[in-house]
Amino acid sequence: MENSAATNYLVQEKEEKSINVIDILKYLLFHWKWFVLSILIFGGYYLYQYNKTAFIYSRTQTVMIKTPANTVSTARISRSNSYNVVNVAGEILQLRSKELMRRTISRLNADVSYSVRQGLRNTELYTDAPIQISFEDVRTEDNFSFTVSRNDDSTVLMSGFSKGDMEQRFIVKFNEKVRTPVGVLAVRPTDAYSLAAFTNEIRVSKNPREAMVGYFMGRMNIRQMEDDAALLQISMEDNSPRRAEDVITMLITVYNEEAIDDKNRIAVNTADFIRERIDIIESELGLVESDLERLRIANQGLDLASSRQMYSSESQTYYAEGNAAETQMKLVELMKQYLEDAERRNDLIPNNTGLVDMNIESQINEYNVALLKRNRLVEGGSFSNPIIQDLDNALQAMRKNIDRSIENTLAGLRIKLRNAQREGGAARSKVQSIPPKERVMLSVERQQKVKEELYIFLLNRREENSLNQAMTDDNVRIIDPASGSSAPIYPSRFSKVALGVGIGAAIPAVVLLLMLLLDTGVRNRKDIEGAVTTPFLGEIPFSDKRRRSKEGNLVIEAQGGDPVTEAFRILRTNIGFMASADKTLQVITFTSFNIGAGKTFTAMNLAASFSFLQKRVVLLDLDLRKGTLSKSLKGRRKGVTHYLSDANVAWSDIVYKNEFANSVDIVPIGTIAPNPVELLLGGRLDELIAALKSNYDYVIVDNVPVALVADAAIVDRISELTLFVVRAGKMDRRQLPELDKLHRQGKLTNMAILLNGIRKGKMGYGYGYGYGYGYGYGYGNTKT
Repeated sequence: MENSAATNYLVQEKEEKSINVIDILKYLLFHWKWFVLSILIFGGYYLYQYNKTAFIYSRTQTVMIKTPANTVSTARISRSNSYNVVNVAGEILQLRSKELMRRTISRLNADVSYSVRQGLRNTELYTDAPIQISFEDVRTEDNFSFTVSRNDDSTVLMSGFSKGDMEQRFIVKFNEKVRTPVGVLAVRPTDAYSLAAFTNEIRVSKNPREAMVGYFMGRMNIRQMEDDAALLQISMEDNSPRRAEDVITMLITVYNEEAIDDKNRIAVNTADFIRERIDIIESELGLVESDLERLRIANQGLDLASSRQMYSSESQTYYAEGNAAETQMKLVELMKQYLEDAERRNDLIPNNTGLVDMNIESQINEYNVALLKRNRLVEGGSFSNPIIQDLDNALQAMRKNIDRSIENTLAGLRIKLRNAQREGGAARSKVQSIPPKERVMLSVERQQKVKEELYIFLLNRREENSLNQAMTDDNVRIIDPASGSSAPIYPSRFSKVALGVGIGAAIPAVVLLLMLLLDTGVRNRKDIEGAVTTPFLGEIPFSDKRRRSKEGNLVIEAQGGDPVTEAFRILRTNIGFMASADKTLQVITFTSFNIGAGKTFTAMNLAASFSFLQKRVVLLDLDLRKGTLSKSLKGRRKGVTHYLSDANVAWSDIVYKNEFANSVDIVPIGTIAPNPVELLLGGRLDELIAALKSNYDYVIVDNVPVALVADAAIVDRISELTLFVVRAGKMDRRQLPELDKLHRQGKLTNMAILLNGIRKGKMGYGYGYGYGYGYGYGYGNTKT
């Protein structure tokens, strides 16, 4: 039951135990000197770093990537101008390319820096440098530095070369070439040169090109301002604000030049292709036109369609002429048959029969007139009339002439008919020969038309390509030029010092908290009350004040108001509270687990505290093996061992009056006994205690530690109150269960714990000493 109750009490105490933040702060503030020292060290170091670190400035430029949506000039030429189809993300990647940065650095000579020492800090001069170094045989990846200082008005001193002999020095004139350990160099004055500007040494550094590429790319940031906008914000951080501006601007310039070169390269390739195709088309078109020319010459320059119509018309004409000739032949033959008919020799010859030969018609008319005249004469006369005979002869002659004319006409008509038939056939043959020629002509004309259109198209494209090439725009347009604050963004004095102060405060705090965390010793009252059920009687603050006189370790004073004196007053009062009418606490024993706990110190000062109340007190040293309390007495004197070993020695012979304070006597151990256990087991000890109790109000016993020898357990029979002294920081908390076990098992009479040596602010999370009670009269009277 007792163990169960003790266990429940321990659980309850552990549940109530918690770390108070205020206590931790007090604990840390107790060590304020370490914080001040650490803050001064780290704050000073970071202030030194601030004064040593080169300033870094930021410059930002806003640009617009030109896309088909915001490009006007080329959009008027072509609806699908592939040159301006831009992917903004792709353009950002191109702007981040190393090759662009290499060309930028090369143009600006940004791999060469000029700096001067200003205090602890190196300041980049860039364009403000009064001199410029010209390198002849230096490679891009060379890395070296040297110092240039003014020697006189016309010469400079070059020294401190990082390569070769560092002790070499060269005095050279401006613009004069000189061979140095780093190559052939020449120093030239710049526009910023003046005697006033060239007073400090200038450190010239040639950095590897690739290293500078990595440097600038690492300090450049490109971001798209809006997801759906082609606006980019390019920022650069550098030691020189002017160089940061120039790098951004030159990067855009180089980028635009490369973009224009790419576009022009496409345009040039397109122009070459168009020119090659034009040459081919010109050759093919010449051949086709030559064929067309030959065909037209073969066709006598006539159009085949017109020729077909003309030949058809000629064929019809010749056909009509043939028909007309055949008709005339028929009429002429009929006329001939009429004339050859004997029965109609004296008949009139038909006239106006449609003969086209007007000579025959006139002859027939004359014949008919003459015949009619003859016939009239015959009617009025005889055939023998000479006139009639003359007319008959004339008519016969005229008839013969008509016959000859008809024969001639018939022969002519036959010839005309044959000609008409021949020409008509030729015309029909020509008409029949036109379609094949027309097909060949159409094929050639079609080829000529296709090649001519293609030729014209290529000529137009060549002009458009030339116009596009002449009107090529930059890919990027600067919206806001590079700008930024004149104040550096890094380092910040406040940030640096604040960081130093923060680290300076954090390190001791961490160390102190780790020490507190790793400290397994008993630190304060809470460590004890939360782990044991043994009554806690009081706590004594640490004191380095010792009155090294006859009082020895006595530190309290009757009228003292210091914390130690007040603590012993409280201990004295608590002991009085534990006493009762039927239970006196006249014999008080001090013990501990190990030596160094301060039991002798607390025993002496408690005895003095009781004496301040006009109590008679005796200090009894029963630590027969060491006798720490007795060592404060000078010389060898009789003591406990003499009394316990010699029955002839009276108790009064070993009591020494007022050795430490008024009304405080002491009983030393005497000589070191070889057999203290046997002496303590004897009845003489009980007799001594009885005698002392009858003559003193309090008997304060300085006992041995319980964990070392058996003396403490033996002496316990005479104790009425056992104060177990625990030294703060000396005893391991893991020993507290063993201490509590002594109490629960009753091995020590009326056992109570006294915590000794509490350091203010160290072992109590800033509590110091007190835990709520005051420090006496001189400390604000905060006693509770």
